[in-house]
Amino acid sequence: VRAGANDLVMKVLLAEYTLAHDPKLAPEGAAMLGVLRASFERCGYEVVILGGGDFAEEIRHLAPGCDAGLVIAPDHLLFRYTSILETLTHNIGCGSMNVAVCAHKRRAAAILARHRIPVPEEGVKGRRVLKPEQGCGAQGVRLSSDEPEEGEFAQEFIDGEHLSVSLVGSRLVGNACSYYTGKAPLLLAVNRQHIEIDARGRFHYLGGETPVNHPRHEEIVGTAVQALNVLGCQGYCGIDIVLADQPYVVDVNPRITTSLVGIAACMEEEIADILMAASKGGGPDEVHLSGRVRFDNHGRVARQ
Repeated sequence: VRAGANDLVMKVLLAEYTLAHDPKLAPEGAAMLGVLRASFERCGYEVVILGGGDFAEEIRHLAPGCDAGLVIAPDHLLFRYTSILETLTHNIGCGSMNVAVCAHKRRAAAILARHRIPVPEEGVKGRRVLKPEQGCGAQGVRLSSDEPEEGEFAQEFIDGEHLSVSLVGSRLVGNACSYYTGKAPLLLAVNRQHIEIDARGRFHYLGGETPVNHPRHEEIVGTAVQALNVLGCQGYCGIDIVLADQPYVVDVNPRITTSLVGIAACMEEEIADILMAASKGGGPDEVHLSGRVRFDNHGRVARQ
């Protein structure tokens, strides 16, 4: 049910971390927050934004007065703040325990591998990708023959297309006696990622384009859906894939990603409606996209 029904205005807390606490990622955070805020307001919700003080304390103060909430933060911080929010209001993002699993990149990859989902092989020698066990985007990811430093791990370098799949997982719904799964994950779009590797081997995320009509669409989306289901992600989730001989899952982001700013520019449906419905086990079976856009790592969008 949309906000405003029966003259009741629902409040939604959008707790975005980077604007006040991470200047490097703040432009992306501002873009994601802007898209979400505009969608919730168009759907008749009153949006509550944090003021820039102590992040955890502001969630504790504001969440009890809201009907629903969503944390937007780097993966390694997401568990802490989501676990606070979900004890105080209805969480429309991924559950905190699933966030914790996804945030530990090495453990998440191991879980996917055990379920026969392709991931880059760990522990290979020679030219390989070193990445933080907990990180956000391409930060700290580099191509190197060095040994991993503390808090890092090494994976095989896969030379292929950089893509992501934006999905929305439905919440488990039921009653006190029985639980059943919600709807199948909703595909929003397949996106192309623009990744640059500089002369020092460091990876840089520069944005992307969406939607991508790929000839291997079913294979790409099927792998992404498997990864989401195995890790139990709910709400918006971005699955990063390198497409080579098969789709390799290189990261699972149990949160809003920058791709949303491009998707929202092409999508008929409102992301606010989708997130709210999915958090209660419902929502549409498909979305309708028109046109194609490019977006940079500051969330600026241009139609193609």
